[in-house]
Amino acid sequence: MEQFYTIQGEGYNTGRAAYFIRLGGCDVGCHWCDVKESWDADAHPRQSVPQLVEAVLEHAGRNVVITGGEPLMHDLGPLTAALQAAGCRTWIETSGAHPLSGTWDWVCVSPKKFKAPLPEVLAAAHELKVIVFNGTDFAWAEEHAAQVPGTARLYLQPEWSRAARMTPELVEYVKQHPQWQVSLQTHKYLDIP
Repeated sequence: MEQFYTIQGEGYNTGRAAYFIRLGGCDVGCHWCDVKESWDADAHPRQSVPQLVEAVLEHAGRNVVITGGEPLMHDLGPLTAALQAAGCRTWIETSGAHPLSGTWDWVCVSPKKFKAPLPEVLAAAHELKVIVFNGTDFAWAEEHAAQVPGTARLYLQPEWSRAARMTPELVEYVKQHPQWQVSLQTHKYLDIP
C-alpha cells in the first residue's frame, strides 16, 4: 500500500529510525482503524521483493517494519529473507490472526477483538501491544498477556480518538499493574508518518 522512512512511533522500538512497508489487505475489520484504505489488497500496485529491498537500502536505517492492514495475510518468507540478506532487521506488527511466516528480529502482536490471534503467533511475541478503546479492554489485555512468553514486553496504548478519555484510566492501570507499560502514538504527536 505504501512505504516510507520515518521514526517508529509506538511500543518497544519507539524513537528508532525505521523503514515502513505497509502491505495491503486486511480481514480483521477494526471499526477504529486509521488505515482502512489498506483493507483492499487489490487497490494497491504490486511490487517485487527486489524493488522493496532496493527502496529500503536508499536510506541509512536498517530497521524495517512490515505492517498493514494485516501483513500475515501474505507469505513473508521471501521478503524477510531478502531484507535480512541485505543487512536489515525485520520487525512485524500484526494482529496475529493469520499464521506467522517469515523470519523476524522483533514480533509485535497487537490483538484485535474482531478476529482472535492464533496461539502460535502469541507464543512468538516479543511485544504485546493492546489498544485500549474502553475500560473492558484491560481484562481482555490480561487474557492475552497470559498467552505470550514471560519475556515479552507488555504495552497498553490508548486508541487515538479516545486518548483524552482513556489515558488517565490507562495510567492508573499501569501504576497498579507495573508489568505493563504505556505506549503512545508519538508519531501523531510529532506529526510525522
